[in-house]
Amino acid sequence: MVTTTSTTPATSWRSGSSIPVRPATDTRTDPSTTTGRIPTALPFPSVPGGLFRPSAYVGELVPFRITAFREGHDRIGVHVRLTSPSGEESLHRLSALGDGFDRWATVVAPLEQGVWSFRFETFADDFATWEHAAEVKIAAGVDAALMREIGARLFDGAQSDKTRPLAERRALKAAAVSLRDAGVDDEAALRIVRDPAIASFFAARPVASLGTVGAAYELLVERERAGVGAWYEFFPRSEGAKVRKDGTVKSGTFRSAAKRLPGVAGMGFDVLYLPPIHPIGRRNRKGPNNTLDAGPGDPGSPWAIGAAEGGHDTVHPDLGTLADFRSFVRAARAEGIEVALDLALQAAPDHPWVTEHPEWFTTLPDGTIAYAENPPKKYQDIYPINFDNDPVGIRAEVLRVVRHWIAQGVRIFRVDNPHTKPLQFWEWLIATISAQDPDVVFLAEAFTRPAPLQGLAMAGYQQSYTYFTWRNTKEQLAEFLSGLATETADFLRPNLFVNTPDILTEYLQFGGRPAYKIRAAIAATGAPTYGVYAGYELYENVARPGSEENIDNEKYEYKFRDWEGAEERGDSLAPYLRRLNEIRRAHPALRQLRNLTVHWSDDDAILVFVKHLDAALSPDGRADTLIIVANVDPHSVRETTVHLDTRVWGVAPGEPYLVEDLVTGAHWTWSDHNFVRLDAFTEPVHILHVKEPS
Repeated sequence: MVTTTSTTPATSWRSGSSIPVRPATDTRTDPSTTTGRIPTALPFPSVPGGLFRPSAYVGELVPFRITAFREGHDRIGVHVRLTSPSGEESLHRLSALGDGFDRWATVVAPLEQGVWSFRFETFADDFATWEHAAEVKIAAGVDAALMREIGARLFDGAQSDKTRPLAERRALKAAAVSLRDAGVDDEAALRIVRDPAIASFFAARPVASLGTVGAAYELLVERERAGVGAWYEFFPRSEGAKVRKDGTVKSGTFRSAAKRLPGVAGMGFDVLYLPPIHPIGRRNRKGPNNTLDAGPGDPGSPWAIGAAEGGHDTVHPDLGTLADFRSFVRAARAEGIEVALDLALQAAPDHPWVTEHPEWFTTLPDGTIAYAENPPKKYQDIYPINFDNDPVGIRAEVLRVVRHWIAQGVRIFRVDNPHTKPLQFWEWLIATISAQDPDVVFLAEAFTRPAPLQGLAMAGYQQSYTYFTWRNTKEQLAEFLSGLATETADFLRPNLFVNTPDILTEYLQFGGRPAYKIRAAIAATGAPTYGVYAGYELYENVARPGSEENIDNEKYEYKFRDWEGAEERGDSLAPYLRRLNEIRRAHPALRQLRNLTVHWSDDDAILVFVKHLDAALSPDGRADTLIIVANVDPHSVRETTVHLDTRVWGVAPGEPYLVEDLVTGAHWTWSDHNFVRLDAFTEPVHILHVKEPS
């Protein structure tokens, strides 16, 4: 059964460039050539190599771009014709970028989930050619009468088109009469040439010749959650865990963890990610801080999956039953939260797979099974799967496991270390799952080289972890965020987690509480999806010596946290996270990936970027612009001048405009050059909303 949360809207797109749909015409005369009469090249959106289709999510602003040109100096026009999954066809006019490279572009926000098709159409734009020539020649007194007659004939032909509105046809007929009238001087004729209303008539319904229809391409549009969300991670065994009288710990359960759901929802998070919830192996079980001497009460790493109680399709008995898990999923849904489940394709030494399918693992010459390693890290409690030994059997089992959890209500999977498995396996699995359940989202936890990280996204992963945690300077962040918004946006959707159980960077270890505020603000505004691992709001910043991992890591033991007490004492970042998520929900510009532009400051520690959404593309029909100014040095107070290209949101350079700080509520009048003072110890980040004129 196909499940979907999307519905076909009355119009399946938003665009400021849509025009009436007309039949495509192709006038190529030589079928033996691949080049059309008006050539095109470099279509976008696209995926490098052309093996996979580009992707977007419902409501995402998708730039459609093409290189198009013709011989000589006559003008051309370019359309993109879109066909939605339900068959609705729309036509959108592209604008020349004016960069001298014959690039054309428009932006469309698809609103219907499924596979779209698109093709670019080019044509000789007879009106634009005449408009340009007439502007030059009539003003110079060269061939003025000829230019006027050419224009009049152009208008004659256009006004005879019965598909044009009657008022438009009458205006074109009157313009043709004026151009032929000897009593109308050239100045008056030029006013017709320059008339924006007449230009708009021909933009919507061009007089076109030499039509060329390009190849058809596909765009996969997935549900909004595939690209937008605020994630929170916690270990259910820690939520509600209690110390017994004998000093051992009674694990939290799904029922006790459900009591934490209102707190997570109250901070504004809409996805809750759970580490593996399966039985944990006993052989080679890890103790506190990844040691090899686990005691009888140590719970072990959830990623060491499998024991006598079962494997990947089983719930750890300490957490409850499968029915308890389903109840937890329902409780989360009632709070507006989706549950994301970890998918870790590996096994503990006592996983049932090891005895039932030893061929699924790598056997060493001494007869032992190889355990996982990521030098210098060793994972003696985990056996990696060898996907080449029995690919058919492994595929069948993984597909069964994933569909089992889908049946329990899971629609999001965070996949552990996908870059250590064959890419073709993921291409197959995601395509197979999506064919039946198109709403399922896969997040790739792939902290790896750019090629495999991007390859996973191309092959179908809806989201990807990134290098965000290790990009901390102004220069690094500017380059990183700009690249996400431009270079890889056609296929890679970043999830900017600020920390994980395995990642506690030096920036957080030594940056104090300001560092936590800075990183959360940049993550929450820099991309439509970001995430936080529990404990972040309590500023947990002590690392195991010589590592980037938290000391007393929750992967190997229970954690006891006083969430409510910390917030009551004013000792929690939760109110700030709550405010960030309120801002994200209120501002559609923050639900877009490609609309980020980096601006400048005179200080090496002041990062400046803008997220802008045009009114024509906004869900509520109002423009939305936010200016983020961040002091990325958590140890300082910075004073500097920021420099903004206000043309990005339609304000002329030097013109004043009102901004509101969405964190503090302060208001200022800004222009394109502005003084700022950011104190890392109080409010290190401005999130400024550009107010529309009243």
